[in-house]
Amino acid sequence: MKRRDFIANSSMAVSAILFPSWRGFSAENLIPTEILAIKGNGENFSLRKIDIANFRRDLKGKLLLKDDVGYNIARLVRNRIIDKKPALIAQCVDEADIQKAVNFAREHSILTAVKCGGHSVSGKGTCNNGLIIDLSPFKGTHLDKKNKRVFIKGGSWLGELDAATIPHGLGTTAGTVSHTGVGGLATGAGFGRLARKYGLTIDNMESIEIITADGQLRYANKYENADLFWAVRGGGGNFGIVTKFEFRLHEMNKDVIGGRITFDFKDVKQLLKFHGEHSVEASWDMYQDPVIFAPPGGYENTVYFDVCYSGPHKNADQAFAPLRKAGKVIHDDVDIIDYRVLQKSGDDNDPRGASQYLKGGYTINITDGLIDALVDNLEAHPERGSMAFFQQIGGKANTIASDATAFPSRFAEHNLLTGSFWNLGVETAPHIAWSRRYWKKVSPYTDGFYINDEFSESQKDINLNFLGNYERLVQIKNKYDPTNLFRLNANIKPTV
Repeated sequence: MKRRDFIANSSMAVSAILFPSWRGFSAENLIPTEILAIKGNGENFSLRKIDIANFRRDLKGKLLLKDDVGYNIARLVRNRIIDKKPALIAQCVDEADIQKAVNFAREHSILTAVKCGGHSVSGKGTCNNGLIIDLSPFKGTHLDKKNKRVFIKGGSWLGELDAATIPHGLGTTAGTVSHTGVGGLATGAGFGRLARKYGLTIDNMESIEIITADGQLRYANKYENADLFWAVRGGGGNFGIVTKFEFRLHEMNKDVIGGRITFDFKDVKQLLKFHGEHSVEASWDMYQDPVIFAPPGGYENTVYFDVCYSGPHKNADQAFAPLRKAGKVIHDDVDIIDYRVLQKSGDDNDPRGASQYLKGGYTINITDGLIDALVDNLEAHPERGSMAFFQQIGGKANTIASDATAFPSRFAEHNLLTGSFWNLGVETAPHIAWSRRYWKKVSPYTDGFYINDEFSESQKDINLNFLGNYERLVQIKNKYDPTNLFRLNANIKPTV
């Protein structure tokens, strides 16, 4: 044997040992004869080996089973109080893979979760003994600079959207954490630093491509499949899996004025009162999120504002002056900053190693009663970080009719979130209990909730949350997902 042939054959042998089958990490003969699974209605059943083998063979991506390398990472979501073990994880690389996964799910009536960034605090992107359709390998963007449009695949993250647009002096509303999945944010509504100026993410959506429960790939905009397009904009993942979004872009400077202003906690109540009065009337170029925080480890409570001014730089000092006068400033790092950097400023390393519990609701007015409830009941703990913060809405987002999209809560000036977080391994129950007590004090001052923050709301609360749009959403659900295949969300139950 020639030396080069020996080297080539040896390399192939090593590769075969290290990577026995890249399509699922295990050979067909390692598939159990049967796999215990669960249907959407809660009924237990067994998946046959031949059906799993055929599914794996047909996918371009990977089909992971519980004993496969990579399974224990792929099953995780960001919130580690959610620790579920699906029967199958289909990591889809293109539209055809997603169609095959949806068809498999429908044919077997298996409980199905759809996952991209894994940011759902309630863990809707995973399930026990069901199927996860994992979109994380399905990424990509295309910029149409001339027409000010961006096309982005459904498995992409918000940071990829910003990276494709901001360097060209174009942008749109896209959350505040860069590793959030586009699909979850964009179908729920989409708050962000540009929402007051340009509207919510759904307000800038021009078209979608979506795979519905029958496995069909459909195009939808305000003219074609207009009912589906209306429902997806605020109705969440109830109607299918969006494979491509088209967003309208706006001219903007890639450099904004932003950062964080930290104040003396003694001024917290007057600062929240100021925010309630000032934020509504402030320029739509101005975005500010007040945060009150009791850190773990015995450190002092703090109050700070995360801010972004996207208007002309020459007007920034004037825009920030009222806030800087509202309390005693401890630290101020507001400066000219690349918008992409600002968008990543709230990121963590997302090690999938922290637990959290969040509850939220919309506010119109920040009343004295709400301020007292937030501040007086905030509790420090050596193992737990506790906080409350306001995501500012208002502005352009509130000028759109409540029935123009499925998102009905156009009255909201803020999305208020409360909760806590703690490290993996810490006893969970006491921190969840405190978070619930805290929310019980605060919730009377809120109205409705953001469906992407839904945690433990009742079906009645979910239905009522869609207000006057609910009945229309039910009819569209009946049309496109009559068996409720896509149920792991703020679910709109079909009535057929």
